[in-house]
Amino acid sequence: MSGKATTTPGLLLRHPDGSSFRFDPGALCLELLPTGGPGPLSYFEVLHEPADLMRWAEESRLPGALGAGSGGGGGLAVSAAEVGDARALRDALWRITESWVREEPPAPDDLATLNDAAARPSLASRLTAGGERSWTPGGTGSELLSTVARDAIDLFTGAYAHRIRTCGAHDCALLFVDTSRPGKRRWCSMERCGNRHKVRAHRARLTVPDGEATD
Repeated sequence: MSGKATTTPGLLLRHPDGSSFRFDPGALCLELLPTGGPGPLSYFEVLHEPADLMRWAEESRLPGALGAGSGGGGGLAVSAAEVGDARALRDALWRITESWVREEPPAPDDLATLNDAAARPSLASRLTAGGERSWTPGGTGSELLSTVARDAIDLFTGAYAHRIRTCGAHDCALLFVDTSRPGKRRWCSMERCGNRHKVRAHRARLTVPDGEATD
């Protein structure tokens, strides 16, 4: 799946089958996951070359100045090796987050991948005259991944750690953190899985014989 920058929160994910929907995972680190993943999730792989990782950075919830300038990615310099590092960090994050949801400890190798990335220098931010966050020119792919890894550590140790969830649809693996006030988010997106659930529930009610109770 891939995303597209917009003023609406979240990413516009495009499924290989041609469908698209908006998905807000609630955290930067979780925005990296829909770019592909381990095992069957490799079907969704979109990080093939440096331009792909720079495009993801531009479309992510990082301040837009990171993606300013010609060629996408602004002053961000990404090597082919760093694209491989991005895939490795993403796959580790998939497994760590899924383990977290199951209340199981993460695999040591995945934890080491996350912590090694976080230990490196991160992107350097700066304040603009307009009071907005921007980025110091000369950022690297490694610094981008460190920023993502540190965001993951903040998420797993923060106030919303208990609200990290998998989409409630049986055929959807997307992960998100519910930052809403009521804390009752169930679907990756009401536009996709939430709507499909409503349609199925409606059809089920229509097929119930007269006189029988429904849930």
